Amino acid sequence: MSALATPAAGTHRPVRTSRPSLARLTSVELRKATDTRAGFWLLAIIALAALGMVLVQMFTGDAEDRTFSEFVGGAQLPVGLLLPVVGILAVTGEWSQRTTLSTFALEPRRERVIAAKLSAAVLMAAGVVVASLAWAALANVVAPLVTDADGSWSFSAEGFGRILLFQTVNVLIGTAFGLALLSTPLAIVLYFILPTLWTILGSTISALETPAEWLDLQSTTTPLIDGDLTGEAWGQLGTSLVLWLLVPLAFGLWRVTRSEIK
Repeated sequence: MSALATPAAGTHRPVRTSRPSLARLTSVELRKATDTRAGFWLLAIIALAALGMVLVQMFTGDAEDRTFSEFVGGAQLPVGLLLPVVGILAVTGEWSQRTTLSTFALEPRRERVIAAKLSAAVLMAAGVVVASLAWAALANVVAPLVTDADGSWSFSAEGFGRILLFQTVNVLIGTAFGLALLSTPLAIVLYFILPTLWTILGSTISALETPAEWLDLQSTTTPLIDGDLTGEAWGQLGTSLVLWLLVPLAFGLWRVTRSEIK
């Protein structure tokens, strides 16, 4: 007969609890972002949209435009349009589903949870970019068989870095809007309306033309795809990111870390 050993009275040992690592938190955030129906189908739609763009390129345009590099560049347009919504949902989903109390109970340091959400968003962007490269490679193999495609495989590591940065910036801006507003509909609407409104104003009001060159997100991020990155272009990109990324991100961090969770 055996008995369970119990500590003697008065001999209490401290219970050590270890906090989850940032990698663990990021893994959890990735799972939460892709386990929901909205997250899964949005990622699926992004992948299909990239495929659709590549198919359109296969059967339109000139032969010299049907290359691996052109296919990759074309696939980034629908990806860049929809990927920020993934970042928004990764943040706002918990507030709409009221699961933030559980999340912050397991990890009270809210800034670490936010860091994990940002890391997960970047990893999702990288995954989508890799998927678009796969579609482009498949198209570049098939296109010469069915059209008069050039079929060139010329594509530099620098070009891959620019595209990865482009999509990372997009998803981080979406995540920042989600953090600042904590509402899925409001964040999505304002993410699309505010930069578009600024673009329209900058192109129609002469007094705003010069500021628009530095603050219009569409014009400052386009060189990342085109490859026309001069010193001035980098400066314009950095300036616009202060407005559209750092400001909402800083406000979102302040709001989430200080707000009362119910």
